[in-house]
Amino acid sequence: MTTTEPAAAAREIAVEAAAAYQEALGERLIGVYLLGSLSYGGYSAAASDIDLALVLTGIGDADRSAVDETTKALQERSPLHRKLSVFWASLPALREGRDDGRFPALDRLQLADDGRVLVGEDVRAEVARPQPSELLLESAGFAIAVLATDEVTAEFRSPKRLLVDKVWFTKAVLFPVRFLYSGTTSTGRAANNDEAIDWYLVQPDAPAASLVRLAREVRAGHPLEPAEVEPELAAGLVPLYRYYIEAETSRLRETGAPEELVAAFADWAKRLG
Repeated sequence: MTTTEPAAAAREIAVEAAAAYQEALGERLIGVYLLGSLSYGGYSAAASDIDLALVLTGIGDADRSAVDETTKALQERSPLHRKLSVFWASLPALREGRDDGRFPALDRLQLADDGRVLVGEDVRAEVARPQPSELLLESAGFAIAVLATDEVTAEFRSPKRLLVDKVWFTKAVLFPVRFLYSGTTSTGRAANNDEAIDWYLVQPDAPAASLVRLAREVRAGHPLEPAEVEPELAAGLVPLYRYYIEAETSRLRETGAPEELVAAFADWAKRLG
C-alpha cells in the first residue's frame, strides 16, 4: 500500500479488484463500479465493506464461476481484501429492473444514484430504479431472514458477539435506523448511515438515542468497550427493534404486502418480548 489513510487504502483494493474482474471476464464485462460508502462518503475502517458492482453483457455458468473464483482469490490476499462485497448482473436485466446474478434492489438503486466507474463504460443511466414498494419488501425480507432468527434474537437479549465485534455491533444497531429513514424518502433513495442517524436522533418518540450515538462513534473509530456497550444494549436494543417492527408492520400493511411477511414481523415482536 502507498497510503495508510483508510478510505484511500480501500479504494486501492477496489481498483485492484476491478482489474482482476476485467482480466477474468474479458469482453463480457461492461463495467466495474464503486458502491457504498466509498462512493457516496462516510467510509468507516471499522465497519464498512468495499462494495463493487459488475455489469456484464449476459450471465452464464462460466460467468458465475469466474466471479466467484476471482472474488475468493481476492479476499484471500489480506484482511482488507476480505471486506470485498461484490454485486453483479447483466445489463439487460438491470434495464428491466431484474436481478439475474447477485444484485439486490437497494444496491441497484445505489448504482443508479451514486455508483462510480472504475473500469469500462458508464451505463448507470440505463439502470431501472426500483420502486419504493420493492425496496420495502426487500428490506423487510432481509430483516426477517437475517435479523429475526432465533439465534440473533437470543443475542439481542443476551449479547456476547455484540460486545466484541465492531462490524456486527454497528450493523445491528444501524440497520433498523437506515430502514426506518429509507421508508420516509419519497423517491426511495438509498439512505446512508450518517443521514439516517441524523434523522433518527431528532425524532421525538425514537428510543435508544444514546445507543445510536454510540454506534455512530464506533463506526468513526471509537473503541468497542464491553463495559460501555453492555448497558447501552440492555437498555436500548430491544426497544429500538420493537420501534422499527411497529413502523415496518404499518408500512407493510399499507402497501398490501404478503400476509406471511406481516405475520413474520408479528412473530418477531412476540419473540423479542
